Amino acid sequence: MKLEVSSAIILHHTDYGEADRIVTFLTPDHGRLKGFARAARKSRKRFGAALEPLAEVQMHWVSRSSGDLVSLRDADLVKLRAGLRRDLETLTLAGYGCELTEVLFDDSGAGVEVFQLLQAFLDHLDSEGFSVEARLLLEIRMLSLSGYMPHLQHCADCSSPLPAGQVSFSAFHNGSLCAECDAGRVAIKVDRMTLGTFGRILETPLTRFSGFKLSPQSRQEGQALLNDALRCHLHRPLKSLEMLDRFSPEE
Repeated sequence: MKLEVSSAIILHHTDYGEADRIVTFLTPDHGRLKGFARAARKSRKRFGAALEPLAEVQMHWVSRSSGDLVSLRDADLVKLRAGLRRDLETLTLAGYGCELTEVLFDDSGAGVEVFQLLQAFLDHLDSEGFSVEARLLLEIRMLSLSGYMPHLQHCADCSSPLPAGQVSFSAFHNGSLCAECDAGRVAIKVDRMTLGTFGRILETPLTRFSGFKLSPQSRQEGQALLNDALRCHLHRPLKSLEMLDRFSPEE
């Protein structure tokens, strides 16, 4: 059996039996994997704190001949990211980023860009803490990488330019809609300036999180837009989302 070694971000773990642990982790080249860490809760030498959620590690494993779980041999801690635990808001947002990654991308769908995005997101929260902007940047980039990004700059039905002012938006109808295509069906309204702001965000480097400051209107409308888009593609409720929504943009 070939020993595999890769950088990895720990998404979550589940205790199994008296001492074992099942670990879900993200790698740049192998996507999302699940591994069985035998005696992980007893072996300080092989694993220690390296299997804690949000940690970045150098993971060593071998694939089994059958089953979905790889066999974890050891893990070297690279970053524990203690700053993520500075307050409840930051920790919740970090956990949400990991959970969102796991739900949006299957085992083979998460590649190098997804790893780099989550890595940069966690590094930013580690140094700067919680912000609404960080959440919105992560969500829109995750939607883009997953192929689920709705149309923003033109009507999703007829491809015509959008007018200035308030524009209807519906993820179910693939994005922004002109007045004629909307025909009174859509309740979500987003200012054309907000759509332009989010369009420009998609043109920025994937790993850049610093230097963004959105207006209260763009934060509120953008969150409503992204909530609508994500609801269409999340196949299960996210445990971290209910708590995270307590820190949503001000009305």
